[in-house]
Amino acid sequence: MMLKNAQIKKDTVKPIKQIGIIPAEFNLDGHPPSPNVCAVNLDENRFTSSAKPQKPNLISRGNPLTTWCALYGFLFVSLALFTYVLGVALSPLRWLFLNPPLFRQLNEAVVWYSGIPLVTGAALIGWDLFRNVRRLRDAKSIRNEPPANRLLTVALTAYNDERSIGGAVQDFRAHPLVRRVIVISNNSTDRTMEMAAQAGALVFNEARQGYGACVHRALREALKFDDTELTVLCEGDLTFRALDLDKFLTYIPHADVVNGSRIVEQLQERDTQLSLYMHYGNLFAGKVLELKHLGMVSLTDVGTTYKLCRSPALRELMPQLDPRINLEFNAYFLDMALKAGMRILECPISFHPRVGTSKGGNVNNRVATRLGLRMLYGIFADWKGFAHER
Repeated sequence: MMLKNAQIKKDTVKPIKQIGIIPAEFNLDGHPPSPNVCAVNLDENRFTSSAKPQKPNLISRGNPLTTWCALYGFLFVSLALFTYVLGVALSPLRWLFLNPPLFRQLNEAVVWYSGIPLVTGAALIGWDLFRNVRRLRDAKSIRNEPPANRLLTVALTAYNDERSIGGAVQDFRAHPLVRRVIVISNNSTDRTMEMAAQAGALVFNEARQGYGACVHRALREALKFDDTELTVLCEGDLTFRALDLDKFLTYIPHADVVNGSRIVEQLQERDTQLSLYMHYGNLFAGKVLELKHLGMVSLTDVGTTYKLCRSPALRELMPQLDPRINLEFNAYFLDMALKAGMRILECPISFHPRVGTSKGGNVNNRVATRLGLRMLYGIFADWKGFAHER
């Protein structure tokens, strides 16, 4: 029996090459505008959708665990190690001054008493492990709940990103599972909103300045649609690409939130904003947050802005998120999701050089240090004192 070969035509997404200034007109060959994009008024801050907003879909979850003893035990151990190293570093200086008795006593006291926070911290960590390790192991399970609807709503944040936003919108709209792309401009003063609309995005302006306010608005707008069950959060500077969506979709059956991780060296392009210092700083902050929720998550990157979320879980989480928290919002988002008992998995993603000028925490190592310290303070202080108007 002869079988005729059926020729299957597949849409292919061409990689973005040498992206510079995006022209005013976009060629969307093979990708007609979304039916939801009819007329975007760039002067308005809201829109009317044919889809009715869904009420929060409450999800039954287990009791979340915050292991404060392990977290503060780590803080004591870190203080002890810092004090010990400081004491050792003072020794050559002591001998330089011919080992005066007072200096020697001070030097020996610093080294000796560094053992107090070390023992205290180790005891606190051991206490949390003793109390919870059995319960954590007994509660372990592999969740496998593939979403019934794999269509995606993509929400991009943007601030003065006219050079990149058009290419970012095109990139995501070209993915066959992306239903729509939403762009939230945070009071951009350039042509960001115009370029995003020309590329086929739903465009809004968030008047309240700050990254947290912009992300909160992006998630609110994305959740107004009930024809998609999955929401993608990203930014429009072309540091992240739609090609990683398939990785996210592989992980989502096992989680409520899939967090992108830029920590894999082989997936980083040359000349990205993620310096070696920021690379390990993100890893360190991730492990600190992991200690706060011992046994619930493995984290290596708390600063990434690329995430895939189940919309029902996101609707449950949204009332607990404060949009006034600014550049620390990504670490705050993960912490709050874990406190709500949600499952978070990390997915290695590719990271590319930014198109345009950075306005966030990756400007330089000094700014990144300040942001990292604020993240750590928020994790230890449970974000008290962060919610203030900017």
